[in-house]
Amino acid sequence: MRRMEFKMERSGLLEKGQKITVTEGLLPSNYYYIIDPSLAMSANIPFRSRLKSREGIVADIVENSRGFYVTAEFDEPDVDG
Repeated sequence: MRRMEFKMERSGLLEKGQKITVTEGLLPSNYYYIIDPSLAMSANIPFRSRLKSREGIVADIVENSRGFYVTAEFDEPDVDG
């Protein structure tokens, strides 16, 4: 199971356990992912760590001093092992 973190700007947009779809964006040397419809955005992901799945599940939502962070799980091997 692969876990990925996304930054969400305000609370209440997603719920734990919710099924999500993501859209892939391309930068010159990285990919990034957006939870549809533009609810949260990932950090930049190196080409070698490209996400293959486009559907996942919200595993956790955490609020800290920097904002709201969504952890999503995707049905594919973790890139770290």
